[in-house]
Amino acid sequence: MTQPFDLARLRQDFPMLAQTMRGKPLIYLDNAASTQKPQVVIERLTKFYRSEYANIHRGVYELSQNATQAYESVREKVKNFLHASSEREIVFVRGTTEAINLVAQSYGRSKLKVGDEILITAMEHHSNIVPWQLLCEQIGAVLRVAPMNQNGELLLDEFEKKLSPKTKFVSIVHVSNALGSINPVKKLIALAHARGIPVLVDGAQAVSHLPVDVQDLDCDFYAFSAHKLFGPSGVGVLYGRTELLNPMPPYQGGGDMILSVTFEKTLFHEIPHKFEAGTPDIAGVIAFGAALDYLATLDGPALQKHEAELLEYATKQLDAIPQLRWIGTAKEKTSVLSFVLDGVHPHDIGTVLDTEGIAIRAGHHCAQPVMDFFGINATTRASLAFYNTREEIDRLTAGLHKVVEIFG
Repeated sequence: MTQPFDLARLRQDFPMLAQTMRGKPLIYLDNAASTQKPQVVIERLTKFYRSEYANIHRGVYELSQNATQAYESVREKVKNFLHASSEREIVFVRGTTEAINLVAQSYGRSKLKVGDEILITAMEHHSNIVPWQLLCEQIGAVLRVAPMNQNGELLLDEFEKKLSPKTKFVSIVHVSNALGSINPVKKLIALAHARGIPVLVDGAQAVSHLPVDVQDLDCDFYAFSAHKLFGPSGVGVLYGRTELLNPMPPYQGGGDMILSVTFEKTLFHEIPHKFEAGTPDIAGVIAFGAALDYLATLDGPALQKHEAELLEYATKQLDAIPQLRWIGTAKEKTSVLSFVLDGVHPHDIGTVLDTEGIAIRAGHHCAQPVMDFFGINATTRASLAFYNTREEIDRLTAGLHKVVEIFG
């Protein structure tokens, strides 16, 4: 049953938000790096380790069978969350990074050849750059980059121009972690598919802010991490179309991804299990299922409305600081406030805000090419979630005024 949106009550679901830091109430504004966890997720993780733990897929005893059932039931929950057509299209990995590496090393190495081109965008996280660079070095492919403008918006015409007969794969970010820009991924996918080019979408920053329907987007692969969706760290998801996953070779070899092994030959399991070698983070996956169950009880449109209003309010409040310059002003963006203050290093800003109990991120955010594009080394980034409040934005604003006073 969906609960009506009640911010004060909702915040009580997250025990970390009641903490103090430096003797002051914690204001957590680093949600793009990782989100806090609701009590139900923490309890589910603890319960599994306390009274349910067993390895999965191997045991004939009841404890193992129960653990296997609990683990595999999460695949169905993820399928429903993404609106995939089958749970066989859901591969559990350690995070978005591993999901992209899996596609690069399995699909990429088996399908691409010397001279083929891979197209990404100028706003990618390192996790959607480095795996493709490694692949290019291995097979002699070429990495191409679609540019963006000074607002942090992808140039659609330039993206389309980059789609050449040599383009054999496209990998694009849904929402930029450094800028908050929302890419028109459905349109980009359609442009690529019109030329027969498969597309991977990095959804790490999108899943906690936007509804995702992989069938409506028509993407071929979609990757995200549980820890950015109010679940545990060390768990991620790769969605892939059945017809693409089936012929892909395994990414890693070992236990649980095999049907039979001899010294002469190994027969591999069917999807998705052939991509899941070794003992996984069983407790993490099961606790992630609790996070998805929790999110299903919330009013999604109301949460999105609150976040949009909070982003607008925060933008207006911080915009009044004369020394502040925004990095990322796309018309379509979600809850990322990335900026620089004239004459103050972002690390100094973060240190001063920390004394006020305010947790923000300062650095290049694993997006150094984005920083290079804007001619800076780093930004200060405050990133929002649905549990943040206007009062917290007011304290952030006051903290930044204090920074200005200290550094003149």
